[in-house]
Amino acid sequence: MRSLPIILFGVGGVGRALLRQIVEQRSFHALQYGLRLELLAVCDSDGAVIEPSDGLDDVLIDEIIAAKEAGRRLAQHPAGGVQNDLYGIVDIAGRAGTVVVDCTATDATVPALLFARDQHYKIVLANKKPLTIDQEVYDRLTSAGVTNGSGMGDNGEGLAPVRQLSHSRWETTVGAGLPVIVTLNRLVSSGDEVKRITGTFSGTLGFVMTGLQEGKPFSAIVREAHRLGYTEPDPRDDLGGVDVARKALILARGLGWQLDLANVEVQGLYPADMDGLTVAEFMDALPRLDDHFQAQVAEAASTGKVLRFAAQVEDGVCRVGPTLVYGESPLGRLSGTDNLVEFTTRWYNPNPLVVQGRGAGTDATAAGVLSDIIELAYTA
Repeated sequence: MRSLPIILFGVGGVGRALLRQIVEQRSFHALQYGLRLELLAVCDSDGAVIEPSDGLDDVLIDEIIAAKEAGRRLAQHPAGGVQNDLYGIVDIAGRAGTVVVDCTATDATVPALLFARDQHYKIVLANKKPLTIDQEVYDRLTSAGVTNGSGMGDNGEGLAPVRQLSHSRWETTVGAGLPVIVTLNRLVSSGDEVKRITGTFSGTLGFVMTGLQEGKPFSAIVREAHRLGYTEPDPRDDLGGVDVARKALILARGLGWQLDLANVEVQGLYPADMDGLTVAEFMDALPRLDDHFQAQVAEAASTGKVLRFAAQVEDGVCRVGPTLVYGESPLGRLSGTDNLVEFTTRWYNPNPLVVQGRGAGTDATAAGVLSDIIELAYTA
């Protein structure tokens, strides 16, 4: 039986689901792959449980899951302790072949991730932020070589990067468990020219757009999404479109484009003068936007189109915001909280290559992370 050592950053919804799936799939991984995933360290924002010799046993893993679901910190766990240095944990607990998994939502993990790469450890990211800060950080974490054919051409089009063999995976940073990154990488590797990427990357905003198409007031839809837990505690975190912009940037960088988040054109679903309101005030002010969105939906319908919150990566430009699309197009037929990505390329043209399915949820995301880990187990 081969052991694969793992260090996990983040024990929120996705991190806990990942731990649960690792335990549940023990027998399958042993029978199918002769593999045991060995957790050397599990870390939250200020604490960690570490067992660098034999790894955490399943009873302890279950206790960690229960403690986190009860709102407790790992620093207070009987087997845990205070940690303020993920870099140090990687240094202490890591060993040859370690996979460092980042299921947080912060760029504070970057120093530890870069150190892990310097140690020739492997990396799996569900966290978008390390891939959407400095270009140099993206290149180092993804092993995207900048040797030639990378960056922006004279005509503004992205040229494919020349990649080294990557010891990193970041599939779940765009579309949760959907195979978006691997599809992009296969297109790039084949030499197919990717002319345009369009898609909807937010189940929350998909829910909002579907409600608008059904004739519901914008304010009522947002309130319902908030009540159902589809939005963040502050709905502006979803409605502003920044999360979608990060995903679009990751795809653009996957094409070799040298762009930063500030270069992504973002049009959110509320005006800037609502930024200073409290959450309660914002929710109370939502009805003032109802007429605006009703008019947009009516205008779209008059030309056979529908309104979608979409990202577009084309001609060296990333745009994110409300977009009119034909009702019979793949994006136009999309409903509910599914995500969809269209790749229009030299070979997939005029009909694009479409990836569609559940694009959110802790279990689906964790399953994608687990798949990335298993894949890296067999990468030299």
